Amino acid sequence: MFIGHFGVGLGAKKAAPRVSLGTLFIAAQFLDLLWPTFLLLGIERVAINPPGTSTVPLNFTYYPWTHSLFMAIVWGIVVGGIYFALRKNGRAAIVLFFGVVSHWVLDLFVHHPDLPLVPGGGTFVGWSLWDHPGLELPIELAIFVIGLVLYLRTTSAKDAIGKFGPWLIAILLVAIQMGNEFGPPPASVTAIAWFAQLQWLFVALAYWVDRHRIVRHLDSVE
Repeated sequence: MFIGHFGVGLGAKKAAPRVSLGTLFIAAQFLDLLWPTFLLLGIERVAINPPGTSTVPLNFTYYPWTHSLFMAIVWGIVVGGIYFALRKNGRAAIVLFFGVVSHWVLDLFVHHPDLPLVPGGGTFVGWSLWDHPGLELPIELAIFVIGLVLYLRTTSAKDAIGKFGPWLIAILLVAIQMGNEFGPPPASVTAIAWFAQLQWLFVALAYWVDRHRIVRHLDSVE
């Protein structure tokens, strides 16, 4: 799952309107923001499936430190705890915690049984919705659309950047999603890791766009 996670970040603005969209994107994508760095460092591993052997191009062979349920909860506590320490906003911290954990929950639906429950454990789960792209893709796009609608209804544009910025984010994310669905498999694991780092650009873009929008009935965002 890719674009669905960003949909959760967009929709979370309704629950935590004072939190910047960039921070909400960090929470919703936190596991995947860590993952490429862990790949480059050799802490976690992934393999590329030969064409025609699987419905997905990647075989997630080892990623317990980013994508186990236990560590998703730990990372959620870390992200929410840091935000609470800086902002003293308990409600927002809880929303960020659940944003991080939501990543694992959504991955549970689409992944093959490769998601560990705990690091070092022998139980792996996944409901393999990726094997049914005619169902998985519409669901993922629906999550994104609902999140985008919630964001647009929670905020209003202050200027042209605020007006068109969310649509720029949406177009770029949809383009990447379509490339993931219908494009060729990646050339190498290193290429995967470096390309995945581009997700930080969406975090930066979200911070920028969100500064040009105002939360309805609130004076400012954090």
